Amino acid sequence: MQQEEKPKYLKIALYVFGGIFIVGVPAMMMWIWPSGWGWTPPQPEYEQMIMGIYVTLGVFLVRAAKDPMANASLIWFTIWSSIVHAGIMLFQAIVDETEKANLLGDIPALFLVAFVLWYLMPKRANI
Repeated sequence: MQQEEKPKYLKIALYVFGGIFIVGVPAMMMWIWPSGWGWTPPQPEYEQMIMGIYVTLGVFLVRAAKDPMANASLIWFTIWSSIVHAGIMLFQAIVDETEKANLLGDIPALFLVAFVLWYLMPKRANI
């Protein structure tokens, strides 16, 4: 991919991931695949808090799509917080037999978000 194409695709990725965080994460956790996106046993209070955080992040990612470079810190926060969150969950899924479904659910999804945004961020925006 040409360097000059990346900003266009970054905007698209921000809209897509923002929408997924707003609609997809709650849907996956509550209805579509709770075992791959939630906790076992279910912890509704914690799940509601994490959904609230991701919905809020999604709203700000959609807003950031209008001018990604003015929102580089938010994008880098999304990248690094996704890596940290997925890394912690990876460890938990390895040591806790009840969390194995997350190895195919939210763990790879968060690593994917981090990789795509990192790849699309212009080199001049690296922190």
